[in-house]
Amino acid sequence: MPYIIIISVFSWFFEAQPPVTITGPSTAEVICLSEEEKKLFDLLNDYRKTKKLSPIPYSAKLTQVAQAHVKDLHQYYEFDPGGDCNPHSWSDQGEWKPCCYTNDHQDPDCMWDKPREIAGYEGKGYEIAYWTSGTANAVEGMVGWKKSPSHNPLIINKGIWEKMNWQAMGVGLYGNYGVVWFGLAADPSEVRICE
Repeated sequence: MPYIIIISVFSWFFEAQPPVTITGPSTAEVICLSEEEKKLFDLLNDYRKTKKLSPIPYSAKLTQVAQAHVKDLHQYYEFDPGGDCNPHSWSDQGEWKPCCYTNDHQDPDCMWDKPREIAGYEGKGYEIAYWTSGTANAVEGMVGWKKSPSHNPLIINKGIWEKMNWQAMGVGLYGNYGVVWFGLAADPSEVRICE
């Protein structure tokens, strides 16, 4: 069985923001999901349904960010649970501002602003991530996130996430990493499966 680490998201309280609608060019035509990413998207919404929560709509822009991040992590991040920079960090190898995201959450905008910076998404993004010693997949990610006291509440709107009305979700799986991005700004996108 592969070794799985669920990466913690920040856990402090903040005010809920009203949903907004994204304007500008859509990335939906160039972003697609692998079969496994589509499975993860469906599993997340199926899980929310068991909690009597509405599904979170698919976002091509948040998926663009998720897919960029898992590739960046796979290629340039050396996983170290005790390291200074956790997997919400970004390398200096892409067209984004690099950052070291620390467990004390000293610079949350380092993560929150990536959707705007990379995909033109109008709101902040909130990420959950996981690493495995094997190949990241939908079922393994969901099992870990559901057991995680810091990830599960975000998915099912409990605790500090209770007032958040998720309007968009993007997913990415690549190599050893899986990430999901959640946002309050609507980004109506059609799910496209990669050929």
